[in-house]
Amino acid sequence: MAPDAPGVKEREILYRLIISQLFYDGHQTLAVSLSNLVKAHPACPPSDRLLHIVTLGLKSEEGQQGGQGIKAENVTPGGGIDLEYDTEAPSLAPEPSTYETCYVTSHKAPCRAGAFSPNGQLVATGSVDASIKILDVDRMLAKSAMPPEQAAQESTQQNLETHPVIRTLYDHIEEVSCLEFHPTEQVLISGSKDYTVKFFDFSKPSVKRAFKTIHEAEMVRCLSIHPSGDFLLVGTQQSTLRLYDANTGQCYVSSIPEDQHKGPVTMVKYSPNANLYVTSSKDGDIKVWDGVSNKCINTFSQAHDGNEVSSVVFSRNSKYILSSGKDSLVKLWELSMSRCLIAYTGAGASGKQAHRAQAVFNHTEDYVLYPDEKTTSLCSWDSRNAERQKLLSLGHNNVVRYIVHSPTGPAFLTCSDDFRARFWYRRAESYE
Repeated sequence: MAPDAPGVKEREILYRLIISQLFYDGHQTLAVSLSNLVKAHPACPPSDRLLHIVTLGLKSEEGQQGGQGIKAENVTPGGGIDLEYDTEAPSLAPEPSTYETCYVTSHKAPCRAGAFSPNGQLVATGSVDASIKILDVDRMLAKSAMPPEQAAQESTQQNLETHPVIRTLYDHIEEVSCLEFHPTEQVLISGSKDYTVKFFDFSKPSVKRAFKTIHEAEMVRCLSIHPSGDFLLVGTQQSTLRLYDANTGQCYVSSIPEDQHKGPVTMVKYSPNANLYVTSSKDGDIKVWDGVSNKCINTFSQAHDGNEVSSVVFSRNSKYILSSGKDSLVKLWELSMSRCLIAYTGAGASGKQAHRAQAVFNHTEDYVLYPDEKTTSLCSWDSRNAERQKLLSLGHNNVVRYIVHSPTGPAFLTCSDDFRARFWYRRAESYE
């Protein structure tokens, strides 16, 4: 049969769907055999799409007399990664290895915390020197595009007006361990090893101090603000997770003590719709919590083979959780089936790592990003089929302790023990 004969392309799609369904249903050996047989390229990700198509097809067949067809909204993929539908979704986003450093800011000690504002227009960095910086993304991009001779001719006043660092905040007395922007107000929330959580109103140019402080009983390790801005989850060196009313400062904990982790909480994140939140811990477990009742509804025990779980984050549709562990593995967990669906491998030559590293999605969820400790480079994968992409040297002189990607565009921030934070960006004109 000629390559362009009718049915060849459809048959190829069918085989790929069968392979994806077999992977999804746990029949790895069968899926790999069929994949090798039909020479499937690129690799097929696990997906439930075939079952959905068959179900819709059967319904359509049954309802043909009644004039019912497949409704478009039933098969339209949602935003971000959704393995029920988008087995072959083309990536419109640039590969992470093509990003470039646009700006570098320095602290007086290791830089270990970072955050993007919800609209992607601001970034914040926090350091062991107890200081916090807020930087304007547009100003960083303008500075990086400015010819050196023009930059040298800027007056002190001009430099002040165009300087990317728009606020420097000093109100902690120990390392700033976590940062998050308020979803609706010009407020930055920080957690520190000085046992406090602080709220800064950065709308005021002269601001240096916090307008509100929550005093904790232990060193603060992580926090997550509710999408409404009314509640704040705080994880500390102690294993009990705290939920605060952000307006009154009142503290709540789960009514079931057994729900709690058995070690310090390493990360906490609300799902985008706030129905759920997820925590990870040094005890090796990942816990999923009901966002209303504040009770644990699922536990992935020993999620990274007993190693400390370093980071957890929800996908945009709240169907999946992306985790990383000190075993240098990144995993995608499916909530509906309570299982690990994809493992992203190949980061960390030695397998184990000394420091926590975060796994993050890019802004479209087409890629997974993860900093490699030993080589100080960025590993990235196709989020759907776990194919390794090209490495990107991160240019730091010490281990990268925090990475966060912009929620709105091709940009990410790396914070390192070399005292520096680097802002990475992929300019539109350099898209292929």
